[in-house]
Parts: sequence; C-alpha cells; structure tokens
Amino acid sequence: MTSMARKYLFATLAFLAAAAPTVSQVALADDKEPPKRTITMSGKGTVKSAPDKVTVSAGVESQAPTAKDALAKNTAVMTKVLDALKSAGIDPKDIQTTDFSVNPQYEDRDDDKKPPRIVGYDVNNMVYVTMRDTAKIGAVLDQLVQAGSNSIGGVYFSVDKPEELEKEARKLAIEDAIAKAKLYVGATGAELGPVQTISEQGGYVPYYPAAPRMEAKAATHPVPIEPGTQNTNIEVQGTWELK
Repeated sequence: MTSMARKYLFATLAFLAAAAPTVSQVALADDKEPPKRTITMSGKGTVKSAPDKVTVSAGVESQAPTAKDALAKNTAVMTKVLDALKSAGIDPKDIQTTDFSVNPQYEDRDDDKKPPRIVGYDVNNMVYVTMRDTAKIGAVLDQLVQAGSNSIGGVYFSVDKPEELEKEARKLAIEDAIAKAKLYVGATGAELGPVQTISEQGGYVPYYPAAPRMEAKAATHPVPIEPGTQNTNIEVQGTWELK
C-alpha cells in the first residue's frame, strides 16, 4: 500500500469513528419517551343566590330662564332628596354624586343663518345610592319621588360579597369538567390520568340591565320592585393525561 493510500484510509476511519454514535448516545435515544396522550375539557359551575345589595341612580333636573335661578331651584329640591335618603336610613357614605351639570337651552328656529339664542338653563344633579336592605328599595323610591326627584336612571341588584359563591361555583365547574373528560375517555377505552393544568375563566359579574333615564312621578304606594336572583358563573379548563 502506498503512502498516499495509507493516509486516505486513516482519514476515512477517523471520520467514521467521529460520526458513529457512542453507546451512551444510543441509550439516550432509546430512552426518549413518546409524547403523552392528553385530553382537554372545560366545565361550568353556576350558583344562584338572592341579591343582598341594590343601587339606584336618582336626581333632579331643573329649568329656569337664568343659570342662577335654575341652580337655586335645583339645589332646593336636591337638598330635600338627600334629606329623604338619610331619613330612610341610608348611610351618607353610600350616597355619591355622579353627575352635576349646567347647560344652556336654545330656542327652536328654522333659520340657520341666525345665531342661536339662549332661552333658559338646565341644571342636573344625580346621585348613586347603595342600599344593603333590598326590601326597602320600593319605599325609598317612593320617598325620593315625593321629595322631588324627577329623574331615575335604573335599579340594579347585586351580591355584596360573592367570594363564597365563587368557591362553590368553582367546585361545580371542576366536577363538570371531570365528568365530561371521563365520559369521553371511557368511550375510547382509555383511563383518565393525573391532571396536568387547570385554568379559570369568568367569575361573579353583577347584572346591570339597560335602564334609560326616565321622568319620575309621585306614587301613592311603595314602588313594586322584584329583586329576583343572581347567577355566579365560573368556567374552568383542565388538561389530563391519558393512561
């Protein structure tokens, strides 16, 4: 064998030795586990409860030829409204002013070439009232109107502390997700293994129905109001390993 042939042979053997996997590399390749089979399922839990808190938006709208007179008129009536709320047992910290405005009123005209003329002023003062006794809302609304409130935005019921309701809804949501997962897994002949991940969606959201501002009129009896029930909803999503 020539010197040149021997050099070529040694170079080829060295390359093959470097490229060939070692025993440990082969063992690691053989030990690599196949991807685990999983199932992902969602569940929902709902708990119904009677609301224990109610809020109402109410106030006074006043008009007069001048801003000064409109404000004075509005202030006099709004003071009576606030006094009525406090006499009904509403804590002052549960009464919050949410809107106060003074706006000019313009005459109706057909000629767009003339500048608009102010014919009066409108003053609006609104408060947001929270009550912890839902049974009082009808009587309080009647008192508000009797005191002079002529603008009511809506009545909203809610749950003051929904934490315990959310806990119960979570349990129901998990049970629902597990039941669904077992149903699907059982139908395929597999078994449900340990849980891998759980995520949560939703939570208690108070229901606020659309309630346009409306003119209030004096009533002779407490306003009939029905609190109904509130839903606390929790949705979860879980992933389980399949056996």
